[in-house]
Amino acid sequence: MNTTLENHSNEGVTSVYAGFWIRVGAYVIDSIILSIPLWLLTSVIFFIFLGTSDVFYYMMYDPNYMYSDAEMLSVMGAYYTALIITMIVSFIVTVAYFAGLHSSKWQATIGKRLLKLKVIDGNGNRITFWRAFGRYVAMSFLSGILCIGYIMVAFTEKKQGLHDLIASTIVIKSE
Repeated sequence: MNTTLENHSNEGVTSVYAGFWIRVGAYVIDSIILSIPLWLLTSVIFFIFLGTSDVFYYMMYDPNYMYSDAEMLSVMGAYYTALIITMIVSFIVTVAYFAGLHSSKWQATIGKRLLKLKVIDGNGNRITFWRAFGRYVAMSFLSGILCIGYIMVAFTEKKQGLHDLIASTIVIKSE
């Protein structure tokens, strides 16, 4: 199987398709980088909505802690509101990170850049934000199903995952 991509970069330099394990490594780095600010944002959001109270601790160990249904509904409403806001903020931050960096002049997230990878279209050009967004959405929803979309990277000719095939992108090793 040929893993060399002739003249598929903007500089005209021969590049090599990025394989499964190096892409896994880049994704692990990106996950660590994203987890820290998302954990901080989640903590702040839950602090805003629930304060410093130990309400959940008391609810678990003292069934009589909540004296009324209204009190219980108020706490649960605050909890679910914080949870929904956290999911929305996490989605926005993650999309901004992946789609924004893949469509930037780096053509890579920080993890990919550290491992000297970049995302290109079929002509070797930088992808647009909307193509990067579609790639991210496909990666999130489709490639995660039994990880088949990711595993495809190991077996396709151009080392493309399902999300790469959908978005018509290729991940290459670059200098």
